[in-house]
Amino acid sequence: MSHPDISTESTPDAVGLHPAGPRIGFLDVPETTAEAQLSFDEDLAELGYIMNVSRLWAYQPATVTGLFNLLRQANSVEGLSLRQRFILVTASASAFGDSACSLAWGRKLANASDAGTAAAVIRGDDDGLTPSERAMAAWARKVARDPNATTDADVQALRDAGYSDAQIFTITVFVALRLAFATVNDALGLPPDAAFRTTTPRALLDAVTFGRPIEGDPQ
Repeated sequence: MSHPDISTESTPDAVGLHPAGPRIGFLDVPETTAEAQLSFDEDLAELGYIMNVSRLWAYQPATVTGLFNLLRQANSVEGLSLRQRFILVTASASAFGDSACSLAWGRKLANASDAGTAAAVIRGDDDGLTPSERAMAAWARKVARDPNATTDADVQALRDAGYSDAQIFTITVFVALRLAFATVNDALGLPPDAAFRTTTPRALLDAVTFGRPIEGDPQ
């Protein structure tokens, strides 16, 4: 199956070190193993196309599976609701400057609320959230921007919003693991899927003015 992110032509790369074959982000397309193909088949069954992230993580499909299992394990103790996870990823990804997760999880948040609320969270405006959700989103942004700048008062604000210390730990681990995933994707030049142009509300597309452009858009 062809994919719009992958060129079949061989051209010199940006620094002229070697001819570039088919690429995914900044890397050559990895060999498709049986394990990677399972991920591709899941994408095709669910979405009708193979996600860019699945093609990149074909380098280490077991690693990304382990990461997602770790996320599920972290959330199994003090379970975060779907809406809470949508808010946490949308807030932290946008603060981190990750366009792909901001679009993907902003769309999920829009489905759970509305496009205006999700777009506002991407921009850092949490007026459409509940007080406890606003505290959680603010914390997620602090973790994403500068974890060494957080203070005891920041944690107390979460307690005041109704979160236990165990929940605060879960929230922080969840955000940190999602940021680890985004760091790999962003550093290796992975663009958001072209499908976002037609599957994402316009308000969200307009709000994401940072990070890697959607594949096919000018750099």
